[in-house]
Amino acid sequence: MTTRRDPVKQPLALLGGLTPHQFMRDYWQKKPLVVRQAFPDPKPPMRITDLKKLSRRDDVESRLIWREANNWQMKHGPLNRLPASQLPNWTLLVQSVDLYDDAAADLLYQFDFVPSARLDDLMISIASKGGGVGPHFDSYDVFLIQAQGRRRWRFGQQKDLSLVPDLPLKILSRFTPEEDVVLEPGDMLYLPPDAAHDGVALDHDCMTLSVGFKAPTAAMMAQRMFEAAAEGLGLASPRRRECHFRDPSQRAVSESAELPVRLIQAALKSVGQVALNQSLAVDCLGTWLTEPNQMARFESADDFIEPGQAGLIKLDRRTRMLFWQRQLFINGEKAPIVANALLKQLANTRSVPLTHAQTRGQNQTTDTLNDWLDAGWIHWQPAAK
Repeated sequence: MTTRRDPVKQPLALLGGLTPHQFMRDYWQKKPLVVRQAFPDPKPPMRITDLKKLSRRDDVESRLIWREANNWQMKHGPLNRLPASQLPNWTLLVQSVDLYDDAAADLLYQFDFVPSARLDDLMISIASKGGGVGPHFDSYDVFLIQAQGRRRWRFGQQKDLSLVPDLPLKILSRFTPEEDVVLEPGDMLYLPPDAAHDGVALDHDCMTLSVGFKAPTAAMMAQRMFEAAAEGLGLASPRRRECHFRDPSQRAVSESAELPVRLIQAALKSVGQVALNQSLAVDCLGTWLTEPNQMARFESADDFIEPGQAGLIKLDRRTRMLFWQRQLFINGEKAPIVANALLKQLANTRSVPLTHAQTRGQNQTTDTLNDWLDAGWIHWQPAAK
């Protein structure tokens, strides 16, 4: 009898020989980690010329950052004109490249030892010699992968995170790095939230990939929960009249600008009607964290899964899919079907084979998959006959 290996306890070259379990226990949100040759054969997911083309599009988020007379400057895309490659001290940042390129998306999903509900996007920066964005910190975890050229990183976990006022960028007013390393192509630096860091390109055409994670604030989560709860009250249901505020015993007032006590009490009472529980949290997080990036555009597929047809189902690179127990969420919607083993595998691995038996006859799973094909959320590769 073979014992099934637990993937989180298998060493990964990506993590310098650490297991995902060790990395999450010892480094995640705790301390930086430098991994030499995390990607032994580094191949940039996109060419520099293609990234520059992306920055010209108005449906792509991009920024150009440079220093002029020792002052920081920034311009948002679309960027129709970029500095010459040999001009020093400029950086181009292109956000969410995983939306536009399969290789970029494949790289992003290599970090699947972290819950994908936290995964945000792959940003790519290209810089001329001396280019960077200044000493700063991020409020989220980040993996910085050197794809081309060399970049010098100075970083530390200082407590003082005050910023220089009146700048277009968030630049630390005092930067006291604890470590100083140069990343070669294939090397990677992990930084936990709030780690102060500054990366400077040592060569022209320096390319760095940045895998970022979602870190919603408590206020954002509370707002989403309350919004979801308010929608769930059913006050706008056709079977139930909306419950408007009433104050039949309100007396005439001499100070009309004063807030009425009964209105304050009614507001507090309405909050008490909101059911904040695990079921609401699951629905709220499942739909919210699978909402596609606002720049994502899906193209309807001509494919159709025919009854009894075998093949491979793959999630589109822009699709987000999560589950909780028997509930399934995809691209901001709660799926109309149960999260069975097949669909959980699809969510986890982003592709899953379908057998002849699984597609034989009409069934709800196949019907839903065909709906997703029509929406462009998934892709279908029929097996060779």
